[in-house]
Amino acid sequence: MARFITIASAKGGVGKTTFVSNLATALAQQGKRVIAIDSNLTTSNLGLHLGIPLYPHTLQDVLKGRISPGKALYTHSAGFRVLPADISMRQIMVPRASRLLNVLSRLDQADFVLIDAAAGLGREALAAVEAGDELITVTTPELPALTDALKVIKFADRFSTINLGVVINRVAKERHEYSQEEVEEFLGVPVISSIPEDPAVRRAIANKTPVVLYHPHAKASRRYHHIATQLTGVPATLPSGFSRLVSWLRY
Repeated sequence: MARFITIASAKGGVGKTTFVSNLATALAQQGKRVIAIDSNLTTSNLGLHLGIPLYPHTLQDVLKGRISPGKALYTHSAGFRVLPADISMRQIMVPRASRLLNVLSRLDQADFVLIDAAAGLGREALAAVEAGDELITVTTPELPALTDALKVIKFADRFSTINLGVVINRVAKERHEYSQEEVEEFLGVPVISSIPEDPAVRRAIANKTPVVLYHPHAKASRRYHHIATQLTGVPATLPSGFSRLVSWLRY
């Protein structure tokens, strides 16, 4: 039975979509069947991150009843499937939670379904939080992002969505940043992991490739594998030998 996990952040720019693409890759590398859904229908970015922005069929087509969810799924070279959203202005729409739930109920043959929610606290974002069974909140260690993350967590409680915890992203270890202990106290949920500010991530985004693939031994990549292991209990196996040398040269 699939686990439907919504990945949310009330504040834009914290790296939520980057997190989704890399967690999906790390889970797939552990042999899990993964589907990543771009439920951000106003500012869709998941396809852009994966280097595949244009599809003949998208989530909008599924929500409008034109096709079944299975016909809008595409297999990415990283080993997971993607249900993309249309990036064109003419396809902008705000889905209801009930419609997303209907789509999710028709997805089968998956161990994990990761739902990339829209940023913010509008109807679009909250529909994704309500539709998922579980929630991971992505934030950065600054007060504005943490304040917005707290709002997402409170809404998840209203919807009875199981809160797995928070991921602190883009940690630069600067004096103004909140520590892991302070984040847990502020949000009232456990910190799943913290992901460092890593130049390899920016280079991977520029190359439209998850950093887990682009540079498997980067600090950020190791954290993504650690998070996947927490979700599956399966130890991560990183490439070695020649592939490790290529990764080092690439970095």
